[in-house]
Amino acid sequence: MFDTMTMTKATGAVCGALLVLLLGGWAASSLYNTEPPGGGHGEEVAQAYTIDTGAAAGGEETAEVVDIAALMAAADPAKGEKVFNKCKACHKLNGIDGTGPHLNGVVDREIASIAGFAYSSSMAEHAGTPWSPEALDAFLKAPKAFASNTKMSFAGLPKQDERINLIAYLQQQN
Repeated sequence: MFDTMTMTKATGAVCGALLVLLLGGWAASSLYNTEPPGGGHGEEVAQAYTIDTGAAAGGEETAEVVDIAALMAAADPAKGEKVFNKCKACHKLNGIDGTGPHLNGVVDREIASIAGFAYSSSMAEHAGTPWSPEALDAFLKAPKAFASNTKMSFAGLPKQDERINLIAYLQQQN
């Protein structure tokens, strides 16, 4: 079954396939080369065009100053109750802790002050600081940015009006 001619054909097929693979790779790299001329060594090559992303040059970001008190005056607690539906899976308003601590009375209550609830170490570092509307706004925007290892897996509320309405609703629950 395996004679000299069969082995020659098999070896020729393997060598031919390897040759096609090598020539295909060489052709593709010459057609779709992304390296600068000279193999990426030597002088710097100027960018052909630049896409303006709106980011400030130099990496400096100006923090937007938000007047929370003015926003709170215009907040709608009824809309905040609808936003609270996102929180109901983990937080309760009846004084009983769920997966997260209960939220009745949270506005102006000290951070990490519910007895018996196991807070993360980064939340415990904020203990003694009140949950002011400003602190709640910062936490609700990005919980992981406020407390890096918080147990709260919720990504946050990116919309300012949702956060303010939720805080106004929670303030009514005091």
